[in-house]
Amino acid sequence: MSDKTFLSLVYRARMGKKLNILNPKTFNEKLQWLKIYDRNPLYTTLVDKLAVRKYIGHILGEECLIPILGAYDSFDEIDFENLPNQFVLKCTHDSGGLVICKNKRKFDKEAARSKINRCLKRNYFYHGREWPYKNVKPHIICEQYIVNENYAELNDFKFMCFNGEPKCSFVCLNRNSPAGLNVDFYDMDWNPMSFERHYPRSGTIIEKPKNFTKMIEFSKQLSKDIPFLRVDFYEVNGVLYFGELTFYPGNGFEEFTPEEFDYALGEWIRLPL
Repeated sequence: MSDKTFLSLVYRARMGKKLNILNPKTFNEKLQWLKIYDRNPLYTTLVDKLAVRKYIGHILGEECLIPILGAYDSFDEIDFENLPNQFVLKCTHDSGGLVICKNKRKFDKEAARSKINRCLKRNYFYHGREWPYKNVKPHIICEQYIVNENYAELNDFKFMCFNGEPKCSFVCLNRNSPAGLNVDFYDMDWNPMSFERHYPRSGTIIEKPKNFTKMIEFSKQLSKDIPFLRVDFYEVNGVLYFGELTFYPGNGFEEFTPEEFDYALGEWIRLPL
């Protein structure tokens, strides 16, 4: 099945309406268009969690990278005896291939093995035809576990960048809450924005990160000449760390409430001619 046919079918099923791929207007429609027609080879490097480290280190500096403890081709290569008590395992080629160890004595190694091995066998491209993932070689990286002393959870600040210009950002809250995830959008003056995208707002306002200005500048550098890119950062005890780069948040299948914001954000994307 062609990418266009696949995405048209999934879009109708998920969004409840026809995908206008010939003349896209909304944010979600334009993300589908970009999946099919915007295929810059650099994008494969940018979504590869191992390869992107060299790219980020060159542009932003090594100090923005979360320290890495090891890189492996398979789970069985990991020497757990030499790892610290806390660490994070990530697959480099997908989204969701993540295992967090907060206490090595209680770590369920077999459950981790099962999850990581399952993810290593998956080509994430076929999940939603996100082209950059198609040719990423699967690896496992082990990162240092980082925690923010001032908050119960580690917040990441996600900047929505349109043709090199950050226009808004959002923060995910209450990831582990029984009530479910909350997502709060902010403009570039850190004022709350009056819409939701798939997930409800939290009803609270978090403090603007201390490195907000630097995050904006770094986002501009990383998203230059790219129609749309989401740039993620962590701020841990006042220190800025790079998170990841995402081309199609929510796979382009998450509804806006009110719907008019799907069109408003869509106007910010200038598709390549």
